[in-house]
Amino acid sequence: MKRGRFAAIVLLGFLFSLAAAAQARRPMNFNDLMAMRRLGDISVSSDGRWAMYSATDVDLAKNSKTSHLWIVPAAGGPSRALTDALAGESRGRFSPDGKRILFEGPRDGVQQIWLADFDTASGTIGDPHPLTSISTGADGAMWSPDSQNILFVSKVYPDCHDDACNQQRDEEREQSKVKARIFTHLLYRHWNHFTGDKRSHLFLVSVEGGTPRDLTPGEEHDVPPFQLEGPDQYGFSPDGKEIAYEEKLVSDPAVSTNIDIFTLRLDDPNARPVKISTSPGGDHSPRYSPDGRSIAWRSQARAGYESDRFRLVIYDRATRQIRDVLPKFDRWVDEFTWAPDSRAIYFAYGDEGDERVGSVQIDGSDFVRYTRRGEYGDLHLTPDGKLLIASKMTMRMPGEVYALNVGEKRVSPGRSASTLPAFAVAPERQLSHLNDALLDQLDMQPMQAFWFPSIGRVKVQGFIIKPPNFDPEKKYPVKFLIHGGPQGAWGEGWSYRWNAELFAANGYVVVMINPRGSTGYGQAFIDGVNGDWGGKPYIDLMRGLDYAEQHYPFIDKSRECALGASYGGYMADWILGHTHRFRCIVSHDGMFDTESAYNTTDELWFMEWEFKGTPWTNRAMYRRWSPMLAAPNFKTPTLVIHSQLDYRLDVSQGYALFDTLQRLGVPSKMLYFPDEGHWILKPQNSQLWYKTVNDWVDEWTR
Repeated sequence: MKRGRFAAIVLLGFLFSLAAAAQARRPMNFNDLMAMRRLGDISVSSDGRWAMYSATDVDLAKNSKTSHLWIVPAAGGPSRALTDALAGESRGRFSPDGKRILFEGPRDGVQQIWLADFDTASGTIGDPHPLTSISTGADGAMWSPDSQNILFVSKVYPDCHDDACNQQRDEEREQSKVKARIFTHLLYRHWNHFTGDKRSHLFLVSVEGGTPRDLTPGEEHDVPPFQLEGPDQYGFSPDGKEIAYEEKLVSDPAVSTNIDIFTLRLDDPNARPVKISTSPGGDHSPRYSPDGRSIAWRSQARAGYESDRFRLVIYDRATRQIRDVLPKFDRWVDEFTWAPDSRAIYFAYGDEGDERVGSVQIDGSDFVRYTRRGEYGDLHLTPDGKLLIASKMTMRMPGEVYALNVGEKRVSPGRSASTLPAFAVAPERQLSHLNDALLDQLDMQPMQAFWFPSIGRVKVQGFIIKPPNFDPEKKYPVKFLIHGGPQGAWGEGWSYRWNAELFAANGYVVVMINPRGSTGYGQAFIDGVNGDWGGKPYIDLMRGLDYAEQHYPFIDKSRECALGASYGGYMADWILGHTHRFRCIVSHDGMFDTESAYNTTDELWFMEWEFKGTPWTNRAMYRRWSPMLAAPNFKTPTLVIHSQLDYRLDVSQGYALFDTLQRLGVPSKMLYFPDEGHWILKPQNSQLWYKTVNDWVDEWTR
């Protein structure tokens, strides 16, 4: 009896402690967001004992970001800083023989490749030393299979035959008083920079040092081509005698999405590149199988469409045949890695708001899904094939390193799409703990999903996040977030630019809808936005908000603000002219005038696909979906945000919208960044962005 009473007291005390801890949690603020350490890329040692990763610290006062390398046992245990005595190290890679690591870091203000000895018993490194000193810098470093050479990328002048020429050319440009440019072709500027005369080339350098060898000398096209993010665009064959890489070998890079896979023999100085891909669309991220018999990559079938389905294909090096491994799989394969025995491939794919992990045998059989909630990426298998080391993030957790025990998967029941099997959930373990102490202090509500019917008998998914200290008896204003792309999606992922939890933190319900055009719901759903920008996607968004208002009584539908960036900015502009249901609007880097946007953007293939031609071949389509032509209906107070270095959607779009609002007498404000591109990346600029946006929403909804 006494023992039972004592146990009850202990239990009550424990529950009281939990309640007190929960009450002690506070809403997140901007400084918390900047204080969070940001996970970079991952590498796994050749013996499978260690995972190395980079993590970035933000110094808001200094307006800077600094990266360092960390290491953690793959079996679990505390992380340790590897390179905290240096500054700016990233892209750490273990050598295949397990004796060294490489990483990239600054040397005299230029990014170079560094080497350090590695002791696998203790997980420590020796004194790092720089390997390269190339004036044009080194990026994307990768070990050869024998650990004797390193492949990397550098931007050089194609007509220069040595580094001295490149250095002299750069110095002459820097010292010249004339800053004018002459253009002779399209894509003369791209995203946030002018392309100039330099081109990316692949280089090979010995670990013993010496002059790096340009593998693509004189090449006038970028090798590999520009990409915003994603898997490496090149790789070694297992014997180290060949590489495969991407190249966009077209005469019209601004209107073509055709990227091909080429191979190049390294043991023959007279060898020429050989094109092995055949698709008229994009082919990406080639990977040799460990047995050397095959090369896999991600392939798109349709020319001119950057958002076509990314299929997983395998090229047989003996027969030169290419086949689709999962022809009925209606999701994008975003990245992948080979199993050590070359019999299976593990891959990440978007699915209904999550980025999941699956595997398939190379003959297309035994398709297994391992994860449910969360966004996984940067996949690495240990040599025994039992552990998959990957990054994972959720709406309430920035990226961390995780270990998935794919060798002990458990079959789990659950809803399954027609082309997907049941889940076989892999037990997982968190390896890194970059932000645990801070996250334990914060009150962040979980994201809840809901489904609703929309036009065309299509079911659409939405999400809702409640504010901290939520009280179901209260009424809350709404921040209605609209994602960009349009081929993007909201879901279980962390963001530093549009953080939904931070938007909810000051007393708002956040509502997010994945309308037609969103990824993770099949290619037909993605294609639903093509040529219909303000049509079905707009209806999906409005019906999703209607559904949320009807099913969540704590929403105050009289106090709602719509916020969007990129395509979301376009949709914010479209909403401005087609409904007055919102108290305010935030339009970040949106498309206001479709015709002028075509003539000021960089990647013309995007506009020509989405609007089915050019403004002079299909003007009716451009005018049909132009927010500008609905200007007489503009009434909603609008905050306009745009940046000078945004060459994807030129700053003139923001000026035009703001000028129109001012001329019409609509309450409006413009936030202009002279030193940012399509995204706001500098810490203090980000601070101003969040403050301006939240102040604007507060002004009109409080």
